[in-house]
Amino acid sequence: MNEISLFSAFIMGLVGSGHCIVMCGGVASSLQLASKNLSAIKVSLAYNFGRLASYCIAGMLVATLGAGFAKQNTHFALGVKIFSGIFMILLALYVMRLANTLKFVESMGKTLLWQHIVKFNKLFLPVDSLKKAFGYGMLWGWLPCGLVYSALIWTLQAESTLHGASIMMAFALGTLPAMLTIGQSAQHLSRFLNHNLVRLALGSIFVWYGIYLLIIVTDKLVH
Repeated sequence: MNEISLFSAFIMGLVGSGHCIVMCGGVASSLQLASKNLSAIKVSLAYNFGRLASYCIAGMLVATLGAGFAKQNTHFALGVKIFSGIFMILLALYVMRLANTLKFVESMGKTLLWQHIVKFNKLFLPVDSLKKAFGYGMLWGWLPCGLVYSALIWTLQAESTLHGASIMMAFALGTLPAMLTIGQSAQHLSRFLNHNLVRLALGSIFVWYGIYLLIIVTDKLVH
C-alpha cells in the first residue's frame, strides 16, 4: 500500500513538472542569474533542496494531524480514505485536462497561506549565499500550486508522520528532473509531459489508485 502511494506521488510530481517550470522555473532561472559569484548548479541544488525540505515538513505536519484524528476516531480514518480516493479521481481529470478540478485548491492556498508567507521574501534577498538560496527554496515550496497542495491533502491518509514526509519526498523527486534542467532540456521534457496521450496515460494511474482506495474502504465497511 505504501509503495503504491509513493509511486503515485512520484508520478504526480513528474506530471506536474510542466506546471513547475511555468510557476517556479522563472524564479530558479532568476536566482542563477542574480547569484553571479556562486555556482549556478549549486544555487539550483540549494533552491530545489529547500523546496524539497518544505514539502517534507508540510507532509509531516499534515500526516501527524491526520494520524492523530484517525487514532481518536476510526470513522475519520475511513472518511479521509474515501476523500482521498475521490480526490485522486479529481486529480486525474485535472491531469488529463478534462476538467479544471484543482482550481479551488490553488485559490484556497493563495488566500489562506501564500499571501502571508510571501511577505518573508525580503529575508532572502539578495540571494548572495547558498543558505539564502536554500531558504528561498523553502519559501517558494509553499507557492499555491494545485498539484503540490493536492499531494499535501493526500498525506492526510498517511499511516504515520514518516509516511507523510515520504509521500511529499516522492512528489518532490518527481519534479526534480525538470527543475534541475531549466532551459532547453526542461522545455523538451515539458512538451513531452504535456502531450495529450502522455497526460491521459499518466492520469489513468490516479483513476486506478482512486478506485483502489475506494474499494479498500468499501471492503472495510462491509466486513
